[in-house]
Amino acid sequence: MSGGAGTGAGGGTAAREEPVTIDGFKHVLPITTRWMDVDVYGHVNNVVYYSYFDTVVNEQLVSAGLLDPQTSSVIGLVVETRCTYFRSLTYPAPVKAAMRVTKLGSSSVRYQIALFQGDDPSAAAQGHFVHVYVERTTQRPVPIPEPVRALLQALVV
Repeated sequence: MSGGAGTGAGGGTAAREEPVTIDGFKHVLPITTRWMDVDVYGHVNNVVYYSYFDTVVNEQLVSAGLLDPQTSSVIGLVVETRCTYFRSLTYPAPVKAAMRVTKLGSSSVRYQIALFQGDDPSAAAQGHFVHVYVERTTQRPVPIPEPVRALLQALVV
Protein backbone atom coordinates (compact mmCIF):
# COMPACT_ATOMS: atom_id res chain seq x y z
CA MET A 1 0.00 0.00 0.00
CA SER A 2 1.27 3.43 -0.76
CA GLY A 3 0.20 6.78 0.56
CA GLY A 4 0.20 8.48 3.91
CA ALA A 5 -1.38 11.18 6.00
CA GLY A 6 -2.42 14.26 4.09
CA THR A 7 -1.62 17.88 4.71
CA GLY A 8 -4.48 20.23 5.47
CA ALA A 9 -4.97 23.71 4.00
CA GLY A 10 -3.27 25.24 7.04
CA GLY A 11 -0.13 23.16 6.49
CA GLY A 12 -0.78 20.78 9.41
CA THR A 13 -0.77 17.02 9.12
CA ALA A 14 -4.19 15.40 9.34
CA ALA A 15 -4.47 12.64 11.91
CA ARG A 16 -4.81 9.23 10.28
CA GLU A 17 -7.78 7.23 11.49
CA GLU A 18 -7.13 4.06 13.44
CA PRO A 19 -8.34 0.65 12.27
CA VAL A 20 -11.53 -0.57 13.90
CA THR A 21 -11.81 -4.02 15.46
CA ILE A 22 -14.26 -6.72 14.49
CA ASP A 23 -16.08 -6.42 17.83
CA GLY A 24 -19.36 -4.57 17.49
CA PHE A 25 -20.07 -5.43 13.88
CA LYS A 26 -23.53 -6.87 13.47
CA HIS A 27 -22.97 -8.87 10.26
CA VAL A 28 -19.82 -10.70 9.10
CA LEU A 29 -19.49 -12.43 5.74
CA PRO A 30 -16.56 -14.73 4.90
CA ILE A 31 -15.20 -14.05 1.41
CA THR A 32 -12.67 -16.18 -0.39
CA THR A 33 -9.99 -14.21 -2.21
CA ARG A 34 -9.44 -15.25 -5.82
CA TRP A 35 -6.32 -15.41 -7.97
CA MET A 36 -7.76 -12.66 -10.19
CA ASP A 37 -8.12 -10.33 -7.16
CA VAL A 38 -4.34 -9.96 -6.90
CA ASP A 39 -2.53 -7.26 -8.87
CA VAL A 40 1.05 -7.10 -10.16
CA TYR A 41 2.25 -5.96 -6.73
CA GLY A 42 1.16 -9.26 -5.18
CA HIS A 43 -1.76 -8.02 -3.09
CA VAL A 44 -5.50 -7.67 -3.55
CA ASN A 45 -6.10 -4.65 -5.79
CA ASN A 46 -7.80 -1.61 -4.28
CA VAL A 47 -10.83 -1.82 -6.59
CA VAL A 48 -11.53 -5.33 -5.28
CA TYR A 49 -11.94 -3.92 -1.75
CA TYR A 50 -14.92 -1.94 -3.06
CA SER A 51 -16.26 -5.13 -4.62
CA TYR A 52 -16.09 -6.76 -1.18
CA PHE A 53 -17.95 -3.76 0.29
CA ASP A 54 -20.68 -4.14 -2.32
CA THR A 55 -20.82 -7.90 -1.74
CA VAL A 56 -21.33 -7.77 2.04
CA VAL A 57 -24.12 -5.18 1.76
CA ASN A 58 -26.04 -6.81 -1.08
CA GLU A 59 -25.53 -10.38 0.18
CA GLN A 60 -27.34 -9.39 3.37
CA LEU A 61 -30.28 -7.92 1.44
CA VAL A 62 -30.49 -10.78 -1.08
CA SER A 63 -30.14 -13.58 1.50
CA ALA A 64 -32.90 -11.98 3.60
CA GLY A 65 -35.18 -12.05 0.53
CA LEU A 66 -35.39 -8.25 0.44
CA LEU A 67 -33.61 -7.62 -2.86
CA ASP A 68 -33.98 -9.27 -6.22
CA PRO A 69 -31.44 -7.46 -8.41
CA GLN A 70 -33.50 -8.20 -11.53
CA THR A 71 -37.06 -7.48 -10.38
CA SER A 72 -37.21 -5.38 -7.19
CA SER A 73 -39.15 -2.19 -7.88
CA VAL A 74 -37.19 -0.29 -5.21
CA ILE A 75 -33.39 -0.55 -5.28
CA GLY A 76 -30.48 1.01 -3.44
CA LEU A 77 -28.07 3.05 -5.57
CA VAL A 78 -24.58 3.75 -4.32
CA VAL A 79 -24.04 7.49 -3.99
CA GLU A 80 -20.88 7.54 -1.89
CA THR A 81 -18.04 5.23 -0.92
CA ARG A 82 -14.79 5.64 0.95
CA CYS A 83 -12.01 3.28 1.97
CA THR A 84 -8.93 3.67 4.16
CA TYR A 85 -6.25 1.02 3.75
CA PHE A 86 -4.07 -0.18 6.63
CA ARG A 87 -2.61 -3.50 5.46
CA SER A 88 -2.67 -5.44 2.22
CA LEU A 89 -5.06 -8.31 1.77
CA THR A 90 -3.51 -11.33 0.09
CA TYR A 91 -4.32 -14.47 -1.84
CA PRO A 92 -4.93 -17.24 -0.87
CA ALA A 93 -6.33 -16.10 2.44
CA PRO A 94 -9.97 -15.72 3.46
CA VAL A 95 -11.34 -12.27 4.21
CA LYS A 96 -14.08 -11.37 6.67
CA ALA A 97 -16.22 -8.47 5.50
CA ALA A 98 -17.99 -6.88 8.47
CA MET A 99 -20.90 -4.47 8.20
CA ARG A 100 -22.99 -2.28 10.47
CA VAL A 101 -25.37 0.62 9.88
CA THR A 102 -24.25 3.99 11.23
CA LYS A 103 -27.04 6.17 9.85
CA LEU A 104 -30.55 5.25 8.77
CA GLY A 105 -32.50 8.03 7.08
CA SER A 106 -35.88 8.03 5.36
CA SER A 107 -34.50 7.10 1.93
CA SER A 108 -30.80 6.51 2.60
CA VAL A 109 -28.56 4.30 4.70
CA ARG A 110 -24.89 4.60 5.56
CA TYR A 111 -23.01 1.38 6.22
CA GLN A 112 -19.64 1.12 7.92
CA ILE A 113 -17.68 -1.76 6.44
CA ALA A 114 -14.36 -3.25 7.49
CA LEU A 115 -12.26 -6.02 5.97
CA PHE A 116 -10.29 -8.42 8.16
CA GLN A 117 -7.87 -11.19 7.24
CA GLY A 118 -6.84 -14.22 9.27
CA ASP A 119 -7.21 -13.96 13.02
CA ASP A 120 -6.22 -10.28 13.16
CA PRO A 121 -9.03 -8.46 15.01
CA SER A 122 -8.08 -5.06 13.54
CA ALA A 123 -9.22 -3.98 10.10
CA ALA A 124 -6.92 -4.26 7.09
CA ALA A 125 -9.22 -1.69 5.46
CA GLN A 126 -12.37 0.16 6.46
CA GLY A 127 -14.76 2.65 5.05
CA HIS A 128 -18.35 3.42 4.30
CA PHE A 129 -20.93 2.86 1.63
CA VAL A 130 -24.14 4.92 1.20
CA HIS A 131 -27.27 3.65 -0.53
CA VAL A 132 -30.12 5.92 -1.58
CA TYR A 133 -33.30 3.96 -2.23
CA VAL A 134 -35.00 4.80 -5.51
CA GLU A 135 -37.88 3.56 -7.58
CA ARG A 136 -36.21 1.48 -10.29
CA THR A 137 -38.01 2.97 -13.31
CA THR A 138 -37.91 6.66 -12.33
CA GLN A 139 -34.60 6.60 -10.39
CA ARG A 140 -36.23 9.03 -7.94
CA PRO A 141 -35.69 8.65 -4.16
CA VAL A 142 -38.39 6.85 -2.20
CA PRO A 143 -38.72 5.86 1.45
CA ILE A 144 -36.83 2.70 2.39
CA PRO A 145 -39.40 -0.15 2.24
CA GLU A 146 -40.49 -1.25 5.74
CA PRO A 147 -39.10 -4.83 5.51
CA VAL A 148 -35.72 -3.43 4.43
CA ARG A 149 -35.87 -0.78 7.16
CA ALA A 150 -36.52 -3.47 9.79
CA LEU A 151 -33.42 -5.41 8.68
CA LEU A 152 -31.29 -2.26 8.58
CA GLN A 153 -32.56 -1.12 11.98
CA ALA A 154 -31.29 -4.39 13.47
CA LEU A 155 -27.81 -3.53 12.12
CA VAL A 156 -27.67 -0.01 13.60
CA VAL A 157 -24.93 0.69 16.13
